[in-house]
Amino acid sequence: MDWLIQDAMAQGVGSEGSLMGLLPLVLIFVVFYFLLIRPQSKRQKEHKEMVASLNVDDEIVTGGGVLGKVTKVTEQFITVEVASGVELKVQRHTIGSVMPKGTVKSTK
Repeated sequence: MDWLIQDAMAQGVGSEGSLMGLLPLVLIFVVFYFLLIRPQSKRQKEHKEMVASLNVDDEIVTGGGVLGKVTKVTEQFITVEVASGVELKVQRHTIGSVMPKGTVKSTK
């Protein structure tokens, strides 16, 4: 129980106790960095690269689950053909993933 409740010390012995008091905070930050912050920033970087590399005729799925083929690419928006003659204009950042070629034809 010593690690939960600190012992009462004389006033002159505080330097070691203050370093040991910071150790749990440092450990928590390190755990959060490797389990939460680092993987999330890696995912964001991969998504940004994927969205930047989109081209016409790529087959994509949006964040809402709409499957289609890219017909036009602009700086902020992408036009996606979801059926014959039906096109949707979506923002680039809403693209969830790029599908393998032939996915759209196999679902019709």
